[in-house]
Amino acid sequence: MDVLDIARWQFGITTVYHFLMVPLTIGLGLLVAVMHTLWVRTGRAEWLRMTRFWGRIFLINFVLGVATGLVQEFQFGLAWSEYSRFVGDVFGSILALEALLAFFLESTFLGLWIFGWGRIPKKLHLATIWAAVVGSTISAYFIIAANSWMQHPVGVVVDEATGRPRQVDFLAVLTNNTALAAFSHAIVASLMVAGGLLVGIGLWHLRKRKLAGRSTEDVDHAVWRRSVRLGGYVSLAAFVLVALTGDWQGKLMYQQQPLKMSSAEALCDTEAPASFSLFAFSKLGSNECDDVHSITIPYILSFLAHSDFSSPVPGVNQLQEQYADAYGATYPDDPSFGDKAGEPIDYTPVLAVTYWGFRLMIGMGMVSAAVAAYALWSTRKGRVPTSRIGVYGSLLAVGAPFVGNAAGWVFTEMGRQPFVVVPNPDVPRAEQVYFFTAQAVSPGVTAAEVWTSLISLGVLYAVLAVVEFGLIVRFVRAGITEGDTTPTPGIGGGPGTDDDAPTRPDDDASDDVLQFAY
Repeated sequence: MDVLDIARWQFGITTVYHFLMVPLTIGLGLLVAVMHTLWVRTGRAEWLRMTRFWGRIFLINFVLGVATGLVQEFQFGLAWSEYSRFVGDVFGSILALEALLAFFLESTFLGLWIFGWGRIPKKLHLATIWAAVVGSTISAYFIIAANSWMQHPVGVVVDEATGRPRQVDFLAVLTNNTALAAFSHAIVASLMVAGGLLVGIGLWHLRKRKLAGRSTEDVDHAVWRRSVRLGGYVSLAAFVLVALTGDWQGKLMYQQQPLKMSSAEALCDTEAPASFSLFAFSKLGSNECDDVHSITIPYILSFLAHSDFSSPVPGVNQLQEQYADAYGATYPDDPSFGDKAGEPIDYTPVLAVTYWGFRLMIGMGMVSAAVAAYALWSTRKGRVPTSRIGVYGSLLAVGAPFVGNAAGWVFTEMGRQPFVVVPNPDVPRAEQVYFFTAQAVSPGVTAAEVWTSLISLGVLYAVLAVVEFGLIVRFVRAGITEGDTTPTPGIGGGPGTDDDAPTRPDDDASDDVLQFAY
């Protein structure tokens, strides 16, 4: 493989790894804040125990997410220096705000929440977790705004001296319709991830307690049942919202990146009306959009693309010709394109990846929704499920929304190739900003150097994966611990206490704060 291919593999692997943690951090953080709020409002012990238990899982994931996220920005300078130069005027302000405003807001208040149990007033302590959640959400928005600019560049003009985009409207970048659609889709998908986690782990603990003959009247039973019910309702609601926001995002893609969406349907030639493909086979693996056979549903693709059942949808072959006419049939014979210089440009993304990635994303969402429905049905009216297949299947299905999120990201990023910055069709051709991936890689980096960094990061990430999974399994198996039973070690805090008065744990139990944190 050449430097470009290795660099793309490195960025893809490390980013997908990081992205597995992002939705859980956002979604579970929000649910933990809700649990904490309900404890403060009601004083009920089960909400406190839920806050402490799920808070531990959230913190483990947050720490690993920060560690892996830092690598993403370093990679811009490591293997993608030409890309960094090209987007620098736009990304500089967005990433600076993400780091200086959102990340520090998130990390500062999360620290106060971790070490503030019993040290600051209860309601003020509650505010710290909400501030941290707001910070993580804002951080996500800035990152998505930057990525969405690559998908649909707005608010810039081409600098005649450098040929690079120069930002002229920061508000346009932040309010990019692509960013608004992608952000809403990502947030509700994050809630599906968190909801699935609550359902799977909660059902496992309920079954374990039932088989052990534990009482269904104690607080710990209420913890797991409420976790399952909360996770089930959140997952089902999020699934509906994922479908709605996904429809919005899909319609925008048909306007802005029609080749990506036609590739996702393996639609080789223009159809009016167009049918939605349920299953396609033939030469998808060879990336030849000829002789593809699909099992289809008539009219549906036209509706998904244009909100009516008769509009034409352009095919891959026709769009390939249009792109070649607009942006060139071959890469420029320029040293900045490396080995790609002078070669023909294939504007069609890898069909197998876009087609099956799109369906994997949808399919995993449906699996998660089905498990949520099962969880709500099996725990109705105080029932406790004991089916080994149902409970362990739900536990395994915790991974479904993670896979769906990763598949969606891969589809989005792979589908815009061969561009790293996709031309905006809404502006005249002469004013369009775009950048080929082939010219984005660092010119002074060798294949051996990128291989070294890829292998090093791969080994490091494998170790981190073992550490995170081991910690989560350990805390999940432990369940509710003694430190979770009171708001501060050794001190009560139910109804009737002074919510605004800070309490201080006794010296002998003060180490429990660190136990909670780590």
